[in-house]
Amino acid sequence: MSSVWFTTTAILICLLPAAVLSHGFPAALKLERVIPASHEMEISQLKARDRARHGRLLQSLGGVIDFPVDGTFDPFVVGLYYTKLRLGSPPRDFYVQVDTGSDVLWVSCASCNGCPRTSGLQIQLNFFDPGSSVTASPISCSDQRCSWGVQSSDSGCSVQNNLCAYTFQYGDGSGTSGFYVSDLLQFDMIVGSSLVPNSTAQVVFGCSTSQTGDLVKSDRAVDGIFGFGQQGMSVISQLASQGLAPRVFSHCLKGENGGGGILVLGEIVEPNIVFTPLVPSQPHYNVNLLSISVNGQTLPINPSVFSTSNGQGTIIDTGTTLAYLSEAAYVPFVEAITNAVSQSVRPVVSKGNQCYIIATSVADIFPPVSLNFAGGASMFLNPQDYLIQQNNVGGTAVWCIGFQKIQNQGITILGDLVLKDKIFVYDLVGQRIGWANYDCSMSVNVSATSSSGRSEYVNAGSFSDNAAPQKLTSNVVGNTLMLLLMVINMSL
Repeated sequence: MSSVWFTTTAILICLLPAAVLSHGFPAALKLERVIPASHEMEISQLKARDRARHGRLLQSLGGVIDFPVDGTFDPFVVGLYYTKLRLGSPPRDFYVQVDTGSDVLWVSCASCNGCPRTSGLQIQLNFFDPGSSVTASPISCSDQRCSWGVQSSDSGCSVQNNLCAYTFQYGDGSGTSGFYVSDLLQFDMIVGSSLVPNSTAQVVFGCSTSQTGDLVKSDRAVDGIFGFGQQGMSVISQLASQGLAPRVFSHCLKGENGGGGILVLGEIVEPNIVFTPLVPSQPHYNVNLLSISVNGQTLPINPSVFSTSNGQGTIIDTGTTLAYLSEAAYVPFVEAITNAVSQSVRPVVSKGNQCYIIATSVADIFPPVSLNFAGGASMFLNPQDYLIQQNNVGGTAVWCIGFQKIQNQGITILGDLVLKDKIFVYDLVGQRIGWANYDCSMSVNVSATSSSGRSEYVNAGSFSDNAAPQKLTSNVVGNTLMLLLMVINMSL
């Protein structure tokens, strides 16, 4: 029954009439057959045509794309945030780390050497097999899309098989190599006031054939890394170039009660968000940190310590668990914290880290911290944003400074410890980043620019909880088509 309805619907959509107007009214309707009289048209052909039409309609409308988030900042539990993607035809699930410090999406390939087979995160690891997906195609060296990776100096060409290959090295010493492939990414989207599930787009991503370092450890193993950088190979850039999503994305990473959070392609709208400009022409999300204040007092740090030049500067990176300061900033920071609490706690050094034995709540003792950026934007940190509970000694809690010291490098990295419990908006069009303290278990409003202007959506980070309204608007024709597309997609 469903196949008959599907075929009929496809015919109705394809046979939309062309009206001959006379005095402003339809005078005649001419119908032309596009289905052969023999009715011998493969279902696969109909599905392919409907997918193409679906894609064209979504391109003309734009929308908010939602990804589920799991994981937590706590290094003693997980130490990373990850999301689930659906890739290929038929689609398979892949769990990938959310990383704003890199550009490329990659997942473990079926031929991967040394890739972990199990994960301590209690997730089922998968391996992408290009030969098992009917929509997959490897990217050749002559493919123009190969140049996207070459621009960021991570791609090359394999002379033996003419595949567009890549090699990545991350800051923790781990690495991966493989080749690029193009296939369908499946996602949920809100267009207008309607949820469009199982939407698809063709994207280029990495198929990892080799991994090293921490990537091969099974305790926190995931299927790959989801890079949210600005380069052409990033998924955010690819979807924006296809007109499927705006060049802005947002996240709200939950710190307590098991973590999780919100990750959307779109702008989370919140009145308390403050913005600072991105430093132009940088490979990462660099911002101008000007000073650090503890208890309202600016620390005696030379501003040149934070300047962006020659590999120096301040980077916002969800792929980093903790936070890092150069030695010239770290020492006065720790000294100011210790001086502020020395009458109430007992300072100790544990494994090279400055820690404190505390009998009461850290919120009652430790001072507020402010990171002050260009444009007058400040990021206010509660004690839990710069401290980590390490263990207990005789029933008394031990909290340690979560900021780590980087020697001989003028670099500051703000990782999940600092980014959690805040809305972050990455406005790539306006070249700015904004944030606001927020309870990431609450609903959010998300805005995206479409052909009809700017629209707001409620609870965009939790579609599965019926957050997106399914109500049809007064645009009868447009919404009828969208409803038909939704039903068709469920039949594919």
